[in-house]
Amino acid sequence: MKIGLFFGSFNPIHIGHLIIANTIANSPEVNQVWLVVSPHNPFKKNTSLLHEFDRFDMVRLAIADNEKLNVTDIEFHLPKPSYTIDTLTYLQEKYPQHEFKIIVGEDNLKGFEKWKNHDKILEYYEVLVYPRPYVEQTPFHSHPKVKFISAPLIDLSATYIRNLIRNRQSIKYLVHEDVETLIRVKGFYL
Repeated sequence: MKIGLFFGSFNPIHIGHLIIANTIANSPEVNQVWLVVSPHNPFKKNTSLLHEFDRFDMVRLAIADNEKLNVTDIEFHLPKPSYTIDTLTYLQEKYPQHEFKIIVGEDNLKGFEKWKNHDKILEYYEVLVYPRPYVEQTPFHSHPKVKFISAPLIDLSATYIRNLIRNRQSIKYLVHEDVETLIRVKGFYL
């Protein structure tokens, strides 16, 4: 089976993530998309990061009704910080029957050379790229293992949603309704 791995902190998961995941899951490139909840992105500060199990629960709720989407906590059990190449290597050993591809936003191509073993990622795995606004061309844009996926251009960030929550403004339609309920009941991001 061809599996697209969509890595993210999902802090919180929002409709932009869901639209991208669903679009790619329904493309001919993959059979399923696994959302990989990252405990800590080595390129991001950890200041407002909700506990990994809470973020995992939000993703699980958001995708519960879609059989083409799955959530995994695989990075919770690997050394931290999480590096994509280490996760890919672990998953390939654990599930040799699957062909894994990684899913990234186009904005990630700019700093891709800073990723641990980025050359090995491109040697062994295809990178599926969804469009992001205001992105400059990089040498990776023309790499043979980088494939662009037609997907809606969504300019929505988890930071924006967290700010709305802190200011006690509505996040309706920005996150799945079950995620909105969980955020409200647990008092996340206040």
